[in-house]
Amino acid sequence: MSREFVALAIMGIDQHENGAIAVARVLREAQMKVDYFGKFQTPDSVAEKAIKDGADVIGISCHSWEYLRLVPELIRQLRTRGSDIPVVIGGSVITPEDSENMRQSGVAAVFTSSTDSNDLIECVRALIASRNKSQSNGGAALGGVSFQR
Repeated sequence: MSREFVALAIMGIDQHENGAIAVARVLREAQMKVDYFGKFQTPDSVAEKAIKDGADVIGISCHSWEYLRLVPELIRQLRTRGSDIPVVIGGSVITPEDSENMRQSGVAAVFTSSTDSNDLIECVRALIASRNKSQSNGGAALGGVSFQR
């Protein structure tokens, strides 16, 4: 089995990267490969790099309201390119209503600042396992795991 690979990014003009850096550390400590694309990314740049690099999951840090527009565009960019990479989001500004809207737009999981590290790891691994199982059966997995804390 290959090592799980998570791509993390911050899109738009959001400059709050402490959460993304902390999540990267947690996932690396769980023996996952993590590539942090950095700040000021666009949906197009994240989709292109994640697909090119073979990411299993894309995590987007959300600490400004831009995510309400950018995350659905990222999912659209991925699907247009034929990719079923699950997208998860996390951050301090995500309201319960916005969380539901994000799920309806195709986000696989939503994490708040109070999410337990073990729950985060478990969810990411479940998303990867679901996607791998679907791909081995010839289908596309566009989520498959429900999680919110």
